[in-house]
Amino acid sequence: MKKKFVFIGDIDSINIEIISKSHKFLKNKVNYILFGNINDLSKYLKRVNCSLKINEIFNPLSFNNYKIECLNIFNIENLNKEKYINLINQINIANHFAKSTNLDLVTLPIDKSIFKKKIEFTGMTEYLGKINQKKTVMLMHGEKFSVIPLTTHINLNEVGKFIKKNLLNKFLKEVLKQINNKIYGFDFRDIRFLCYNPHCSENNTLGNQDKIISNSIYNLKEISGPYAADSAFKDNYDKTLYISMYHDQVLIPFKILNKKGINITLGLNYKRLSPSHGTAKDIKFKNIANISSYIACMQH
Repeated sequence: MKKKFVFIGDIDSINIEIISKSHKFLKNKVNYILFGNINDLSKYLKRVNCSLKINEIFNPLSFNNYKIECLNIFNIENLNKEKYINLINQINIANHFAKSTNLDLVTLPIDKSIFKKKIEFTGMTEYLGKINQKKTVMLMHGEKFSVIPLTTHINLNEVGKFIKKNLLNKFLKEVLKQINNKIYGFDFRDIRFLCYNPHCSENNTLGNQDKIISNSIYNLKEISGPYAADSAFKDNYDKTLYISMYHDQVLIPFKILNKKGINITLGLNYKRLSPSHGTAKDIKFKNIANISSYIACMQH
């Protein structure tokens, strides 16, 4: 049976609803330990009238006192009035145990804005790379196709600065190395790079960025392209990986066309996964959250 760690994330969200609704589907397939505050978990379950019992785990390195019918949690006390500090502490501890055991870490959504108002924080992919001193890459994996944006949560005006032949070539070689890592289980048969400008710059009349991209991937036989992004997703299948220069170019079609998408962080010495949705605070406590992406993370 699979073993995983789960960072509860922001409780001002649908996260605990998803965890509790999914337990009956997962309990005989995955043994998982939650990382978060036990009081927060208990209060939320009472609020939604959930009858699941909580079992406190005192040593995440061992599953000896794990109880299959319960939500098993390693309690992390909230020691600060600042919410973002408590969440940072929780993810640091979860990262430590995932790194120590090489078990998968599933992280549930957080509200990045509460971090950005206080500290430099781009996103979980980047933060995990920073604390592990690794170059991390976001890969969104779906049942129809997968995508990698080479830049993630940055101002769109900054993307063009990354279109340099040496930088792209180095970055793409690292991407190829990571997607061939056996811990992820990928089997991509077609890897396509998307053009930066509309219609691939129309013979360089819209800029020279796509010429630089073409030159950068010329000697990388595993990658084809660049392809015009406005028609690239017409024909796709589950073994196709699309690479783009910026986030929304691939995330918009990915989230529309894939129903069970998951976020996978490449580059760590363990597998980190996350659902493809956000905190969805507007539907908190309404018992209508879709659990399919979380289930996909847990079963991957």
